Amino acid sequence: MRAILMALALLLWAGAAPAEQEGYYYPPITSSEVFARTLAEAPPAGREERIAFVTQFTREQLGLGYAPRYALLAKGAEAQELIVVSLDDAVFRTLFRARAVMAQLSAPARMTEFFTRNQVADVATFYDMLKLMGFRNLTLSDGATWSHRVDFE
Repeated sequence: MRAILMALALLLWAGAAPAEQEGYYYPPITSSEVFARTLAEAPPAGREERIAFVTQFTREQLGLGYAPRYALLAKGAEAQELIVVSLDDAVFRTLFRARAVMAQLSAPARMTEFFTRNQVADVATFYDMLKLMGFRNLTLSDGATWSHRVDFE
C-alpha cells in the first residue's frame, strides 16, 4: 500500500512539473493570458520556418553593433514555444515594458507582404504573426523575478 501511495505521489508530482525551460531559461511563470484572435489564415508554418525566424531576428540584433537587450529562443520538439528573455535589468523591468517591446515589434510584422496582401496590416500585431507562424505560446521574462506566458489559441 505504501509503495502504491509513493508511486501515485511521484506521478502527481511529475505531472505538475513545469516545462523543461522553466527554471532554466526563465523563473517560474507568474502570470498568463490567452491570445485567441485570428485575423487571417496562413499556409502552415513548420519547425524550419520558426527556427529561421528566430535565427534571422538574432542575426539582425547581433549586426546592430551593440549588445542585444533581449534574446529570442524557439524551444520544444517542433520549436513552437517562443521565449523572450531580457539580457539587462532595464528593458523588461516590468511586464508593461515587455509588452511595449512586443507592441514595437508589431511595426515590422505589419510591413510583411502577408499582412499587406490580406489587408490586415493596420491591425496586425506581433502576436498575430507568432500565431500564424504556428507558435503555441510565448514566454516573456525579465530573466530574474517574473515570467509571463501568452498562449495562442
